[in-house]
Amino acid sequence: MGELTQGGTYVLTDDDRDRFHRDGFVHLEGLLTEDEVAELEVDYDRFLRREIEVAGKDYCDMAGDYGRDPSDYSIINVMLPRRYHPAWQGNVLEQRALQVADQLQGDGMDLDYDQLLAKQPYKDDAVFAWHQDMAYWPATEDRRTATFWLAIDDSTVENGCMRFVPATNREDALRPHQPVFGGRGTSHALGTELAPGDQVVPVPIRRGDCTVHNERVMHGSGGNRTAGFRRAYVIACRSTETVATERALGFTHSHNDDLDVLDAVGVDGETR
Repeated sequence: MGELTQGGTYVLTDDDRDRFHRDGFVHLEGLLTEDEVAELEVDYDRFLRREIEVAGKDYCDMAGDYGRDPSDYSIINVMLPRRYHPAWQGNVLEQRALQVADQLQGDGMDLDYDQLLAKQPYKDDAVFAWHQDMAYWPATEDRRTATFWLAIDDSTVENGCMRFVPATNREDALRPHQPVFGGRGTSHALGTELAPGDQVVPVPIRRGDCTVHNERVMHGSGGNRTAGFRRAYVIACRSTETVATERALGFTHSHNDDLDVLDAVGVDGETR
């Protein structure tokens, strides 16, 4: 298991890298210290209280449509918090994610986007449908991805931890994806289905731990049956070339983007 050095570098083991490439994901313990998480938590909660302004559909519910009343959101989703709160740019999670991304995927990795996902208490419908991230994105030549899912709270089976279907990253094509709530103009969520023989692996992790996954592994999460929040901070790292290609297409990962990637997804689910 990798570890955080006194100099602030997280050093992976060969086993960490092997798991990531074989299964499509890896669990890293203690990516951030308690003090580092607590510092990020202050502004994280300012986003949840809407003290930091977020434009349009970049503040939404990923478990419902865009018209849902914010007081009733099940999965509070904040897209691109570093855009709306520039003081976060270059923070400790961004720095450490880039360190680890290079160890997992080689040189030339850059920060593509960030996202906050907070499941409110006692929300059984705070469910993320099974999906593969590549279904949301334009096809690019270099698809290397390392997406970091940092636990701000202990993430458990009861409050909706991440679940993966190992090795789906090595299938020949993406699974077919469809909008979950009736269309991309209504909600951003996409979903696919489990197939016979799929093995579901829940991955409970502690505050300060993270999972890192790639662009093709199937994953999702269940509802929150507890009295507390389940807060996660997501950073996706992709190649510098890929990020530049996305931006040239007008794709920023904002839910306010005009580009609808679903138009570029075939019936077999493979992005074109």
